[in-house]
Amino acid sequence: MTHPISGMSRRARVLSAGLAAGVLLPLGTAATATPAVAAAPAVSCTSAQAGLAAKLKKDITAALKNRKGTVAVGLHDRTTKTTCTLRSTTAFDSASVVKTTVLATLLWDAKKTERKLTARESDLAYAMITKSDNAATSKLWSQLGTAKVKGFLRAAKMTKTVPGSGGYWGLTRINAADEQKLLALVTAPNSVLSDNARAYILKLMGKVVSSQRWGTPAGAPSGVKIHVKNGWLQRSTHGWRVHSIGAFKGGGHDYTISVLTHGNSTMNYGVATIQGVAKAIHKDLTPTAPAARRYIPTEAPKEAFVAVPGN
Repeated sequence: MTHPISGMSRRARVLSAGLAAGVLLPLGTAATATPAVAAAPAVSCTSAQAGLAAKLKKDITAALKNRKGTVAVGLHDRTTKTTCTLRSTTAFDSASVVKTTVLATLLWDAKKTERKLTARESDLAYAMITKSDNAATSKLWSQLGTAKVKGFLRAAKMTKTVPGSGGYWGLTRINAADEQKLLALVTAPNSVLSDNARAYILKLMGKVVSSQRWGTPAGAPSGVKIHVKNGWLQRSTHGWRVHSIGAFKGGGHDYTISVLTHGNSTMNYGVATIQGVAKAIHKDLTPTAPAARRYIPTEAPKEAFVAVPGN
């Protein structure tokens, strides 16, 4: 029996993108004759470092000026006790960023019986994260089942993340707050994931192929270790979903960034929005790093398409 994630025709993808172009609206567009428009959500930042919160708020806001679509942002730097949020509870289709959750679930489940991953599971996990292999993800998703995924989400307190039904893992509903919770578990000791599990997740996120290392790493100083997982998905509503989550350590900082977007006219438009935010964050956290030594992602972002039900 063919798995529902196994593929999506080019015709369906083109049709989806075409439909999306017809419904895309600029952020903040109001209906004619509407007497009042609610103010757009504002970036909120706090920090133990004097002046940093105000600078991040200003620069992230500037990076998003005139950008169309809906953008959610999460930032946490343990070193300076800095946090920034924007639309932290807004829900998005996950696309491939859910693959980090799938791997975390697999390791959490294995920990309960104190077993190591099998060779098959290790091979699937490697392909799923480093190459964003959809077939590998489908096999692990099917093996785990939504009950175990929900069990991990409860343990991780990712209370607003809802697994996609019918095997469509790419339609898992996520938000920036929960993605930041996941990254916090991956990057610091906790009772949910073992230290070995955390190291394994970071190891694979650090080996993502070059064509998929776009997004949140943009502008990171060369001395900072980069761990990333991205995803994109086109549907007939909200245009393109384009997301990037990343963990960064070095240069005196230990921080995580989540940027989720939808309502993008093209995949590259979403990538550019995410990278504008990322560059602002990296520059504000590590202002002394010279421009020549900051990370520049590939100019041709690429990832496997995630199959979805008919739109």
